[in-house]
Amino acid sequence: MTPGKYQALHRAFIRNVIFVAALLPVAGCGIGSKIVGPGPNAQLGQAAVAPSVFGYAVADEPQAALVARQILNNGGNAADAAAAAGFALSVTLPSRAGLGGGGGCIIRMPDAKGNAQAPVALLFPPGAPAESGGDRPAAVPALARGLLVLEARYGSLPFSAVVVPAERLAGGVPVSPALAADLSVVGSALLADPAAASVFASPSGGVLQAGDNLSQPDLAATFELLRTQGVQGFYQGAFPGIFTSAADQAGADLTVADLNATLPQFTAPTLAVDGKYQLAGLPADGQSGSQPLPASTGFEALDKNGGVVACAVTMNNLFGTGRIAPGTGILLAASPKAVPAPLLRAVIAYSAGNGSFRAAVTGTGQEQAPAAAAQGLYAALNNAPAEAPDPGRANIISCPGGVPGGEASCTASADPRGQGLAVGGR
Repeated sequence: MTPGKYQALHRAFIRNVIFVAALLPVAGCGIGSKIVGPGPNAQLGQAAVAPSVFGYAVADEPQAALVARQILNNGGNAADAAAAAGFALSVTLPSRAGLGGGGGCIIRMPDAKGNAQAPVALLFPPGAPAESGGDRPAAVPALARGLLVLEARYGSLPFSAVVVPAERLAGGVPVSPALAADLSVVGSALLADPAAASVFASPSGGVLQAGDNLSQPDLAATFELLRTQGVQGFYQGAFPGIFTSAADQAGADLTVADLNATLPQFTAPTLAVDGKYQLAGLPADGQSGSQPLPASTGFEALDKNGGVVACAVTMNNLFGTGRIAPGTGILLAASPKAVPAPLLRAVIAYSAGNGSFRAAVTGTGQEQAPAAAAQGLYAALNNAPAEAPDPGRANIISCPGGVPGGEASCTASADPRGQGLAVGGR
């Protein structure tokens, strides 16, 4: 790549960083402190899981971050932890993540000898069906394929290990403040679908509130299928026909051919240089316009070897179509033919010299997702606390001393204006 082309990428990548930083006071979210748990037996729902090995996890919903941290404790790497967090979010934050949706990840993992590899982008957006029928068009599910491809190529644990936590959570878990906030936005409209009402309706009337039990037995059964049969069981055999038939009952108009045609893709990330750091981000789609953009959620993990994965996923609308494919527990994402493309933003930074990890950032907040990611990156690389404009939210892992080597310098932050959690240390 010529210097001119490289600098053009650099300018496009950090334009929002410079612009937003110039407008905002030096105050706000910044880089948070390390958060460690109360003991080695910490359970889901407590403040954190005490780290037994070095590593960090951040997610927009606390229980997903705890799942990722526990995977690291159990010997998994960043790819294992990110896959587990993504599946957990499909249970605990179904408004923004789900088996019916999809997203993308930036990945930078060391090879078997511990040498840093080039970053890669993995894209698995909610797919567009061949036809646009049905009274509530749905996207083709892509999350399971995407996360299991991530785990298969880069993970160190059996694939079942990253599915088990979500399966257990689907059996019953308290509604988090993050999910309660999204439920309050959609209100009783979500309860018009009988399958959705069976999950999200409160016994006292209306939607579930924070602390209420969220039980999804059909989704737990689907995760059991995924755990025991892998991606083949989800996309091949009898289940695809069962799922598409159920989805059609919910107005989706999906086919088995749609499922077979929607595949994750490894591709080159957007690259740039910021001083002594190399930057790699999810490819930008250039979305613009006045129509409100879909919501998303972000999560990231850093392991002891400096492996890092940062992801953003979406349902293409808050709670997707608002309908569940009966008997499967899968909330259907909105068809990309019916809604604008979401802005999915995740970026990692690493030393241009020795290649050590420096920072990972995810940006969410609909139209402000790019500014959130850019401002979060600026804060991480310059130790300059600042906020992205609402509704933007930035989650950050920052290691000024680099990893491997500078583990003691690391901090992590879930945007304090959100309801997420950053957990890690040691």
